[in-house]
Amino acid sequence: MTSIPIQSVQSGKAITSSVQATPAEVTQSFGDFLQQAIEEVGAQEKNAQAQTVKFMAGQADVSQVMIASQQAELSLQLTTQIRNRVVEAYQEIMRTQV
Repeated sequence: MTSIPIQSVQSGKAITSSVQATPAEVTQSFGDFLQQAIEEVGAQEKNAQAQTVKFMAGQADVSQVMIASQQAELSLQLTTQIRNRVVEAYQEIMRTQV
């Protein structure tokens, strides 16, 4: 990789940074990102379930339950769409002739 000159906002001096990531590091960071995203979707699902239980006990109103449910549903739909795109990209790469 090459060095990228970056202008410092406060001093006006050029700073060079050399960003060199190996493919294994990039794969690991992408894997960590996906793991964190899936955990967040799971947390939203648990929050929606907790809000539903509170609603049944009379401790939450219906708007809180609906907002939590919709957030969890949208997160799950987004995750599913991302998975589908990744699978399609992988299949396209596998079909490519070398």
